[in-house]
Formats: sequence, structure tokens, C-alpha cells
Amino acid sequence: QVQLVESGGGLVQAGGSLRLSCVASGRSFSTYGMGWFRQAPGKEREFVAGISGTWDGGTTKYAASVKGRFTISRDNAKNTVYLQMNSLKPEDTAVYFCGASMYSTVLAGQNSYGSWGQGTQVTVSS
Repeated sequence: QVQLVESGGGLVQAGGSLRLSCVASGRSFSTYGMGWFRQAPGKEREFVAGISGTWDGGTTKYAASVKGRFTISRDNAKNTVYLQMNSLKPEDTAVYFCGASMYSTVLAGQNSYGSWGQGTQVTVSS
């Protein structure tokens, strides 16, 4: 089992930036994919970005709504995955969750993730 703790959320004006962090503990971090999801009030949780494990070369994948604005990265030495969010928009407002995949490859489906963090709130004001 993997334990995940997110941090870095907050209130920012439109056009601003935030960096989210997610620290993992438990099984070997570098071997599994990691993902960021978000859930806005009244909406389903949706995929934001994912990064594969080392065996799959750290491949990244993004939702169309954030491509070019968000960047996912991982530091295996620190057991940490990051989400750099630039050019934030009010529609990016949500609770952001990191997830640990059960696979090395990067996948967008929630069912592929076996562990979740508690979430961190991101609010973008207009």
C-alpha cells in the first residue's frame, strides 16, 4: 500500500501559478505511474496529468484542457511528484488529488489507481 500526501494548493489570481507536490511512502516509488486528478464542486473527478514509472521512461500524458499550461514531473530520489500549474484559469478551481497507479504505464482511468491522497484545494479567482 502507498500513502500519499499532497501540498501546495491555495488561492491565486487568474494567470498566476502554483506548484503542487505529492510525497509518497510505501512500495518502491520509481516503479509505478503517478497521476493528478481534480474534482470541482458538483462534477466528477477528472484526469489532469500522469507520468509513468522509470521502466516506461517517465512518459507524460495530459488532459486537453491543461496541455501547454501544466507540467507533471517526478523526483524519484525524493519520492515526490509535482504538478506545475501556469496560466491558471477560474475553471481550474477544484480539489486536486494525486494517485499512485497499479501499473508502470501512465493511464488516465481512475480504476488504474490504487492509492489516493487526501486532496489539496486550488482556487483561482477572476
